[in-house]
Amino acid sequence: MVEQDDRLSRVFGALADPTRRDMVARLAAGDATVSELAAPYAVSLQAVSKHLKVLEEAGLVQRSRDAQRRPVHLDAEVFDLMTKWIERYRRQAEERYRRLDQVLARMQGKDIDDTDDPRRPNDAERQHRPEGAAG
Repeated sequence: MVEQDDRLSRVFGALADPTRRDMVARLAAGDATVSELAAPYAVSLQAVSKHLKVLEEAGLVQRSRDAQRRPVHLDAEVFDLMTKWIERYRRQAEERYRRLDQVLARMQGKDIDDTDDPRRPNDAERQHRPEGAAG
């Protein structure tokens, strides 16, 4: 767990910089060379390489060799790690809001349960959900 937390810290730290976030967004569309990544910025290739090194150390990108070309590509696996971390806390926050909604409804003299919660799928939505889909 400590290793995973360290990795998340490196990833979120790397993404704290707007230039690196932009590079990641551009790499999501496809691989690019350092020169291609540097084109929209008024910085040196060396500065772009430093940004890429931070992204690489965080596990967000990988550099490879393709003949004379050295493309940089996004490693999507790290986004699964981030998504799981974010999703865990999103579910906890939604549960707290659901409980708060119930408390507020009781205070107003209403008797609600989960079926009245607009954030929860109704019976019709559950029937149309594919087998095994989360809800």
